[in-house]
Amino acid sequence: MAKIVSCLAIAFLLPFISVAQKVKYKDLIILLNAKQYEKAEPFLKRYLKETSDNPNAYLFMGITFQEKAMNNDILKNTDQMVAQCDSAVMFFDKAYNMVTEKELKKNDEYYQMYSRRDLRTGEFGIKLSDVRLDLENRVASLKERKEKVKEAKKNFIACDRLYNTAVKTFVELHSSYGSDKEFLLRSDDAMAANLEKLTAYFDSTMVSLNGFKSALKQVGKTSYNPIVDMQEIYDFKRDGSTGANFLEDDLKLWDYKRWAQATLEKIKTEIVPMRESLIAFDISLNKLRDKCVRDSVSVHNELGLLSDNLLYAQLKKYDADPLPIAVFNMKRAELEYLSDKIRFKPLRDSINVKIRLNALKTELTNLKKIDSVASSILKRNIDSELLNFEHFVNKAYGTKAVLVSHINSMQDFAQREKLKKEVEWEATMQASKWVISGTDSIPIYNETNRDLPFKPLAVVEEKFTVGLFYKDSLATGYLYSITPSRIPDLKVNFAIDQPSFKKRDLPIIKNLNTSIGQGQIYFVLIYSEAKVSDKFPATLAKIYKTDGLAWANNYKLDFTPSEMNFTSDTGELSIKLTSPTGESKVIVIDKNGKQL
Repeated sequence: MAKIVSCLAIAFLLPFISVAQKVKYKDLIILLNAKQYEKAEPFLKRYLKETSDNPNAYLFMGITFQEKAMNNDILKNTDQMVAQCDSAVMFFDKAYNMVTEKELKKNDEYYQMYSRRDLRTGEFGIKLSDVRLDLENRVASLKERKEKVKEAKKNFIACDRLYNTAVKTFVELHSSYGSDKEFLLRSDDAMAANLEKLTAYFDSTMVSLNGFKSALKQVGKTSYNPIVDMQEIYDFKRDGSTGANFLEDDLKLWDYKRWAQATLEKIKTEIVPMRESLIAFDISLNKLRDKCVRDSVSVHNELGLLSDNLLYAQLKKYDADPLPIAVFNMKRAELEYLSDKIRFKPLRDSINVKIRLNALKTELTNLKKIDSVASSILKRNIDSELLNFEHFVNKAYGTKAVLVSHINSMQDFAQREKLKKEVEWEATMQASKWVISGTDSIPIYNETNRDLPFKPLAVVEEKFTVGLFYKDSLATGYLYSITPSRIPDLKVNFAIDQPSFKKRDLPIIKNLNTSIGQGQIYFVLIYSEAKVSDKFPATLAKIYKTDGLAWANNYKLDFTPSEMNFTSDTGELSIKLTSPTGESKVIVIDKNGKQL
């Protein structure tokens, strides 16, 4: 009921006060006692312009400013709030200096807020000491609040400035790199220093944030209560580039310190040792090359023990196809070539054509690998890739230009050597296709040159060749052994049924052959697929490896021969004959060449 009466009184007084020529304090005190400070403020200010000897008016003016200071936004309206605190203190000081016992007795109804029961007399009253203590407390509280608000604002500004600096530093760190792997590979002292700066900025941000939160608690009730939600940086191209709003209670901050320290740890424990391993491995390859060139010794065994598998596994975490590994592969291929060249030196004059061919094949394989690897390196984006391995390039080669020149030189060397080896290979390969007997060259391949006197009918690889030798269109049968040197240790010529085996009939002249006892005995059957007097002409020769030709006889066969089988117990040779209709028969030749 009292509250309703008070409100009605205020509603009644407001129009009266506003139109009056002079504000009457006894009317104004009703608003002030009802704590309607905002409504009373313009009238109270007008009153104080006209009256300067009312300590109670100064007291309420101070309370009015104190209330405004307490309710103002400490961050958005900091200067205004500080000014309100100062104004409140000024009015409280005036009230403190002016209030007296006499004032309290004269206007006790203005100071009812200080009325309390005297414990000794039991009566209610107002004491000057209570009024002054309240004013002192208010002034002290306002001064403390002002300082804490200023401290909170200072820390708030510091938070925002330091964190924005951290964001800028982070963005500058990653803006030039395509991925976090590239970022790590290109790390250097300047980057490490920036990571340390980032950590320092973040630490300073957190110190200022803690100071801000501590100051807020001492200020008292405010609209701010920041709770940090730390965000981890997983992908530095996607995360970590956004700022923070320190006015929000849900304060999301990127954990730059954790990321920077983890990055520095990776650089220290993985990148730096890996770089040293690259240089050490390159030095090892260079030492092997020096040994190979200086001492003319093969380093195949040492090269086999020098494995880069662990190094490649380390690099693969950051680069699926690292350039240094390609350079190492090129240098390894060169070492293999140089070692093989030294190892094969005694074989170059070998009479064994196959050995020479195998040596040349191995050398060509190594040269092709050098050429291929060097060519693939030069096709890569070397400028970009070498930025990832700048430490390796600078320490091992001095400059990028030196490394590129080395790769070009290696490719030129491989191509020159390959051209020489290919010529040598072709010459050796051609030599391997002929058996050389005196001034005669007997082909051991399917030749089509009709001008050659030797016409092979069969070539059993690396064992022997059988054919016809034509001189003045007259044919003689031959068998030559095929040796690694291509100089035969068995060469036999034997007479044949010359009228039946003319040169023009070569397409229908065929051969069956077999060797017995690892080439101790040879049977050579030459026959024509064209009938003569309704028979198929054939010549069968028996040849011993040690004694040469045993005999050569001509036969007339009912059908064309399809198979030969030797019986060692009797020394007899069975020849199976087969007709076009499938009919077959077997004839037997004894050890002396007589048909049984």
